[in-house]
Amino acid sequence: MRLEDCTDRTSPVDFWADRNAIFVANILNLFFGNEEETQMLREEVGELPSYGGRLIPMLDLVYAGPEKNLLVLERAPDPALIDYFGETMELSLPDFVIGPHPELLEFADSGRKDYSWIERMEQHAAHRLDGYVTDDALVKLAAATGKPGTFASMAGSRDGNNKGMLHDHLVSQGLPTPPTEKAESPEEVLAALKSLAAQDFRAAVVKAPLGASGIGLIKVRSIEDDGDEVAASVPKHFMREGPCMVQGWLEPGRDGIERIHSPSIQLFLDNERVVLFDVTEQILSDDSVHEGNESPPPYLNAPGGEERLQELARQAKVAGTWLHERGYRGTASVDFLLTEKAGGDFDAYVCEINARTTGATYPSVLARHLLPEGAWLLRNLRFTEPTRGVELLGRLRVSGHLFRRGVTERGVFPVNFNVDPEGLVQKGQFLCLAPRDGASRTLMELAKLDLPCLPDRD
Repeated sequence: MRLEDCTDRTSPVDFWADRNAIFVANILNLFFGNEEETQMLREEVGELPSYGGRLIPMLDLVYAGPEKNLLVLERAPDPALIDYFGETMELSLPDFVIGPHPELLEFADSGRKDYSWIERMEQHAAHRLDGYVTDDALVKLAAATGKPGTFASMAGSRDGNNKGMLHDHLVSQGLPTPPTEKAESPEEVLAALKSLAAQDFRAAVVKAPLGASGIGLIKVRSIEDDGDEVAASVPKHFMREGPCMVQGWLEPGRDGIERIHSPSIQLFLDNERVVLFDVTEQILSDDSVHEGNESPPPYLNAPGGEERLQELARQAKVAGTWLHERGYRGTASVDFLLTEKAGGDFDAYVCEINARTTGATYPSVLARHLLPEGAWLLRNLRFTEPTRGVELLGRLRVSGHLFRRGVTERGVFPVNFNVDPEGLVQKGQFLCLAPRDGASRTLMELAKLDLPCLPDRD
């Protein structure tokens, strides 16, 4: 296994250069059958069936073999976006077919396969299956459609997303971690919180082994005031994959910390390599819900930034090597906390690995292809009322802010539209591409003026 660092944004990135895939956008399988967490994700994010559309413009860049790729979506994409990707941007696009989540569950439970989308998979030339996660349903689909298998092993996908297993490995390798206690019951959670309070922690966080986008995470804003209530309310499904973790909350004012950042290093793992191909800053809400990403993080261009990047890359290689050894293959990310102290000192802590295509994967892949040495910013924008996709694209064209390959060096690239049952757009994911990081942020503000956006973030 080789380790390659392409985070300098000038090195080309080869993903699956000789392989194609049938990619099942099984985002509702993200928690491997943990229905309680899946319902929390539905309530937090909304419009989940149309999130698979984010994969359309980037799938052929990741699986770049000689055949066509096939994308199994839960909901049909917006036709105006497909025209924009293919005609304006001249991107290679995968074939796609609609496979609703209830039918995937029915197949997993009973083996029923008389669905048109499964027949399409059987007939398609791509050989292997991939998805947001490799679970029992994906493995069964590979067997039922006569394909050789999946890109990642089922154990590699499940273990690779387990924060508790990663934490134990980081400790075994001597990497720094925030003070952490393991808990298998509300009583143990309370005992862990009291232990952290004795170490002068004011706040803490309770983490389920599996989580995403802030799901499976409870912040205890004040151990003294809220600890008893939070401990008593931790749901049983937090312990489904093993004990949850209770960690001290790092914040400005503690141990000389002045600022805290949330960088994330994007990974690609094939059978021989772990490649670090981008570094981003996660945009998080006060409750640590993921709201977007930016690359490069502005503070890494400041004095001392190169030293910080080298430490992030060093720890990402340790985490990525562990992930490779678990049997995971594909795109992933390593998320960090980076604490800045007086005098230029800093500490970096790995928070988790996301062994899947994440909210930073698709903008990173697209940006490295469209504007390799530039900067990018991705945010969700929700609209004042459901709107036709063609109208949204038209507004960006009229303002001159729509990114057009070979015509503009900066602009807004609409990656995906989240639609209601009538096909109207309720919100979307918008990628701002520019030569400099400040310009990408300006573009996002201009896009909010161009489009009928709600004032708050989504």
